[in-house]
Amino acid sequence: MTAPPRVVIAGSGSGVGKTAITTGLMSRLSRGRKVQGYKVGPDFIDPMYHTAATGRSSRNLDSYFMEKGTLLNLFGWSSRDADLAVVEGVRGLYDGLTATGDTGSTAEIAKFLQAPVILVINARSLAKSAAAHVLGFKMLDRTVNIAGVILNNVGGDRHRRKAVEAVESLTGTEIMGTIERRRESLPERHLGLMTVDGGEDTRALLRDLEDLVAEIDVERILEIAGSAPEIELDKGSPYQNDVAQEVRVAVPRDQSFCFYYPENLESLEAAGARLLFFSPTEGERLPDCDAVYLGGGYPEVHAELLEGNSDFLEGLRQMSEQGALVYGECGGMMVMCRSIDAFGKLRRMAGIFDARAVLTADRQGLAYVRARGTADNFLFPGLDLRAHEFHYSRLEPIPSGPYGFSIQRGTGIGHSMDGIMLRRSMGTYMHQHALANPSWGRAMVRSASRS
Repeated sequence: MTAPPRVVIAGSGSGVGKTAITTGLMSRLSRGRKVQGYKVGPDFIDPMYHTAATGRSSRNLDSYFMEKGTLLNLFGWSSRDADLAVVEGVRGLYDGLTATGDTGSTAEIAKFLQAPVILVINARSLAKSAAAHVLGFKMLDRTVNIAGVILNNVGGDRHRRKAVEAVESLTGTEIMGTIERRRESLPERHLGLMTVDGGEDTRALLRDLEDLVAEIDVERILEIAGSAPEIELDKGSPYQNDVAQEVRVAVPRDQSFCFYYPENLESLEAAGARLLFFSPTEGERLPDCDAVYLGGGYPEVHAELLEGNSDFLEGLRQMSEQGALVYGECGGMMVMCRSIDAFGKLRRMAGIFDARAVLTADRQGLAYVRARGTADNFLFPGLDLRAHEFHYSRLEPIPSGPYGFSIQRGTGIGHSMDGIMLRRSMGTYMHQHALANPSWGRAMVRSASRS
């Protein structure tokens, strides 16, 4: 298939307003169009905003996780019926895994997709100096097509006129629009932006974000997106289908458990699983199932509600004791522990692992991860893996093991190990992506079918 019109919204750095601007633009552009959203990097929360704005699951494009061919296949498959693809960058345009390389950067994704870039700059107190910013970004890598600029945090009409004239006359780069300085910002908590739930508050937020970008020329952005060269992409499914295993995998999905890559869920389904979604935070009990996949999220924020759902916690413990597969990532692992210690309260959890999950003021892990499955790992023995971690908690005391992963890069649970195991239960701080580990869904389903 031929790739759809596409554009990358990149920033000169973190905190310049990329997510608010991109989400507002996606919402405006989705009127009468099928817009497919993407996020560069391993983010969970920004894609929630994209999904709310477009009505389609946003996808992560990460060149650390995925080989180029796999990434382009994901892009082609997920955009196969889209009228437009909009990609939000990560950090600054050129910031990636290393100081000078492209891996993990927005620039690399733009080059893979041959997509024009709209650069967002925080123009606060900048006029002619804004032109210097733009020139620097254009000159650093001339193979990146910076086709336009959005100036954020403009201080009024006089400031706007000076900054626009400076950028357009001195760099030859068109200004797509400007955004005046205002007090509003997207709500945040310790793992970044607040999640969105699709309710009335979300709809009001989207209206506010559309107002935020009201002065951006979306018709010109559509023209720039349409200028991207034609490239042929594989639109076939990136997953390897297995014969149906008749395996039922329970997946809690609510405000406590909301960090799931859609590819992980699709990989489980492609491997033959039937997914059973439920909301333990709202009091729902664990469904009748063969395995449980506990994603990350904010269980520490809702620990009182989870503690009150004894049917859910006891169900997890019993499944573990019976040898069923129980797999928890980050927040999911916290719920598998004896208790969660957060905000001055100790809340009882499932007690599969004899440790407290303690919320800390300082970040404990923020990194891409390289790991290898240990010989004891019942899912991925001996497999070299790439993943990521982002957590403000630690386990106390650090369990003695056994562990499923040795960590070559990253933090893990401790002592360069991650993936604490007991019977067929595993808890890990790593978030894997099913297209970084193509065996992920099949290994989970096969393990569940043997439980």
